[in-house]
Amino acid sequence: MDNNIEFNVNLGIKEIKEIIPHRYPFLLIDKVTYMEPGKKVVAYKNVTMNEYFFQGHFPQEPVMPGVLIVESLAQAGAVAILSQENFKGKIAYFGGINKAKFRKKVVPGDILRLEVEMIKIKGPAGIAKGIAYVDDKKACEAEVMFMIGDASV
Repeated sequence: MDNNIEFNVNLGIKEIKEIIPHRYPFLLIDKVTYMEPGKKVVAYKNVTMNEYFFQGHFPQEPVMPGVLIVESLAQAGAVAILSQENFKGKIAYFGGINKAKFRKKVVPGDILRLEVEMIKIKGPAGIAKGIAYVDDKKACEAEVMFMIGDASV
C-alpha cells in the first residue's frame, strides 16, 4: 500500500463497531472521516448532556473527564491501527500515556475532533500522538502507547 494515499472515508457507528470492540456506554467515537490504515485517523465525538458520566462529573457544571478524552483519542487510534490488514480482528490495549495536557474544558454541545497519528510501530507495539480539538482549539493532547493482542472468545 502506498503510504502517501489519503483516504477520505465516512465510517459511522456500525462500521466503527466492526473494527473496535468498544460498545455503549464506552464507545467514545461517533464517526471517522479520514483514515490512512496503520498511520493516521480523524474521528469525531459528539458530546451530549445524555452522557452517563455527566451525572457525577459534575452535576452543577458538566465537564467531560480528561481520561475519557484520552480514551476517545485511543479509540480513534485503534480504528486506524486495527484497520491495517495484519491487525484486523485484534484488540489494541493501552500500554501507557505520556505527555498528556488538558487545555480546554469539554462540555455538552461540543464536538471533539480527534486527530491521531502513529509515531512508531514495532511488531505488536506502538506509540501514537493524539490531539483533541473543539472549534479548532486544542482541548487535549497526549501520546498513547499500545499493544496489539488477540481477542479472546
